[in-house]
Amino acid sequence: MRIIDNEPDVPAQINIVPMIDVIFAILTFFIMATLFLTRSEGLPVNLPKAQTAQSQQQTRITVTIDDEGQVSLNRQPIEVSQLANQVKVLMENESSALVIINADTKVEHGQVIAVMDQLRTVEGATLGIATQRP
Repeated sequence: MRIIDNEPDVPAQINIVPMIDVIFAILTFFIMATLFLTRSEGLPVNLPKAQTAQSQQQTRITVTIDDEGQVSLNRQPIEVSQLANQVKVLMENESSALVIINADTKVEHGQVIAVMDQLRTVEGATLGIATQRP
């Protein structure tokens, strides 16, 4: 007995729409993940602009002075009088470190000098002022 099939053979197809959806989902994940990989070392302040600004690579300690005059060491609030002692504690295993001062443009010059004066008493601490290019 012979069965006759009148329907033509349909060629096999690969539906790529779900694969494209998965690729876009993975791409979205990587884009979102890279946005959070940026390294923020200080509190958000408006940095002054400088044409000659250079990037520094060394052990970094960040001192931030916000627009209200509050001083923070590595994102932790601190009194200016305690700054030198805490930086020494952070540098206990290091012979030198770069201390970056992130001062808002609205901060008084005298307060920045007071912070710098405290930091200059720390042996092996190199001071740097954070700026942004115009």
